[in-house]
Amino acid sequence: MLKSGIRRLLGRAGFDIVRSTNNRGGVDDFLPFEATARAARSVGLSVGDYIDEVMNGTPGATQSTIDELRALGVFAAAPDTVLEIGPGSGRYLERTLKECSPGRYEIYETAAPWADYLVDTFKVVAQPTAECSLAPTPDNSVDVVQAHKVFNTVTFLSASRYFFEMARVTRPGGRIVFDVMTETCLDPATMRAWVAKGGDGHDSYPAAMPRQACVDLFAALGCGLEGSFLAPMGFASTEVLVFGKEA
Repeated sequence: MLKSGIRRLLGRAGFDIVRSTNNRGGVDDFLPFEATARAARSVGLSVGDYIDEVMNGTPGATQSTIDELRALGVFAAAPDTVLEIGPGSGRYLERTLKECSPGRYEIYETAAPWADYLVDTFKVVAQPTAECSLAPTPDNSVDVVQAHKVFNTVTFLSASRYFFEMARVTRPGGRIVFDVMTETCLDPATMRAWVAKGGDGHDSYPAAMPRQACVDLFAALGCGLEGSFLAPMGFASTEVLVFGKEA
């Protein structure tokens, strides 16, 4: 009811559901900053809620992920340093800041308009992005490293390069959080839906990643799997994995 009501309001306001057909570039190609922010304001929603409720048709999805992370104890130790890869609109960033009060929150975001918006709104530190690298961040310096709805959109090698970097920058005892489209998310019915609804020209999206490959790699890097759960993504889902780095 809420979603359909918002869609009617958007129609009366003269706005289409904002989403570019360009799935090959960064977040500002897929989610144009100005148009998305304007559409959210027109219906009195935050950008994050607008994306969840209107664009993705999954009301409460971001908050449900944060709730699961809280239950797994990700925020229990009051992390002082958080790093997020590809925060985009900042919908996970905003809710993370409601769970903890880090002294430093770093972001690696390739879309300049969104990065500027996040810096201005949430006073985070935008790091320079290059080649799947977190080079500006020192080794063993971050309490929580996270990425949401990122690794299902990039190639296998891009995701793998980020995995090594995430393990490098996480301090002993810290947490690594990210979601991937594992085999758990790809039953025959879902695969049929992707073929039917996914359309053409998606390039690397959606990108699958073997679950066991992630678990084995992070184990080799001194990070053990602490928990996992499914998170909605439109008509499909991704699997959120939470790793703890050995102290």
